[in-house]
Amino acid sequence: MQAWVITTPDEKKLSDLKVASVAKPMPAHDELQVKVHAVGLNPVDYKVITSGGANWQYPHVIGIDVAGDVSAVGSAVTGFEVGDRVFYHGDLRRNGSLAEYTVTLSTSVAHLPAELSYVQGAAILCANLTAYQALYRKVNLKTAHSVLIHAGGGAVGLAALQLAKLLGLQTITTVSARKRALVDQVGADTVIDYQQISVTAAVLQATQGRGVDISLNTIGGAELAADTERMAYNGQIVAIGDGYPEHIELDNRALSLIRSSLGGVYRSKDALQIHDLAVMTHDVGQLVVAGKLAPMIDTVQPFSEAATALQQLQAGKNVGKLVISLD
Repeated sequence: MQAWVITTPDEKKLSDLKVASVAKPMPAHDELQVKVHAVGLNPVDYKVITSGGANWQYPHVIGIDVAGDVSAVGSAVTGFEVGDRVFYHGDLRRNGSLAEYTVTLSTSVAHLPAELSYVQGAAILCANLTAYQALYRKVNLKTAHSVLIHAGGGAVGLAALQLAKLLGLQTITTVSARKRALVDQVGADTVIDYQQISVTAAVLQATQGRGVDISLNTIGGAELAADTERMAYNGQIVAIGDGYPEHIELDNRALSLIRSSLGGVYRSKDALQIHDLAVMTHDVGQLVVAGKLAPMIDTVQPFSEAATALQQLQAGKNVGKLVISLD
C-alpha cells in the first residue's frame, strides 16, 4: 500500500516526508484494520517528525486522525464488523493514518454517524476532542460563568468557543486580525486582538474587574503566568499548550492549574481512559449531526498533496481545518 513516511531516525524535517510502498498492517486480536478515506491534519503531525519517536519502527507512517471503513477485525474485538464506518484519534507511538490502510486499538474507535461524511469525521477529531476534554472532563463547571479562550481562530479555539456557548458561558477570546472572520462566524461575547491591545486589561473590562473562571490556554509558557492576573478567585487555568513558566502564582487567588492532553492516554495503558476517547468522539460527532458544532474546514486536498498541506499548516497559512481525502 501507499503511505506518507519518514524512512530513518535521522530524518527530522518535514521536507523528508515522502510517499513509499509499505506492507499493509494487519490487526492484532484487540485491533481493527481500517481502510482510510480521510485524514484530518494537525500540528502534531509535523512536530513529531522534528522530535522523532523513541519507539518508532521505520519506515514510520505519519498521521493521527482518521475516518474510514473497518476492513478487518481482530479475533477478540466485539461491536465492530467489516464495512462499518468509523473514526478515531490514534496513538502517536505507532504507524499512523496517512496511508491506504491503518490499524488501531478497537476500544478507542467510534462509529461514524451516517449523517457525516468521511471528511467531516476526520476534521472533528484532535482539536475538537481537546476542547471537549478540557470543558467536559477537566474543569468544574458548577460555579463557572466565564471562559477565556486563547487563540480563538485556531482549531482548538474554534471548537472551544462553540462548546462554551453550548454550556452558557460568557466567552472571551484572543485572535489575530487574519483569523477574526472565523471567530466572528462562530461568535464570541468579547473578541480581543492581542496584537493591538492588552489582553489582561480587556479581560478585566469584560468581566467588570472580576476576571474569568476558566482559561483554556493553548499558548503555554509565559502566557500561563500572565493568565493568573486575568482569573477570578478559585479560577481554573487549563494548560493545553507546550511549556510551563519558571514560576506561576496560584496561591493569591486560589487558582487551579490543570493539564489537558490527549497524547498521553495511550501511554497510560488505562483502558477506561483509552475508551473515553471513543466516548468523546461519539459525543462530538453527535453535536455536529445536531448542528451544534461546525467542523470549520478550510480545504480538502488529495492524498498526493499531504506533504504540501502539512507545510501550509506549519507556516500557518490555513484558516480552518485541512483534510486529506483518499477518495
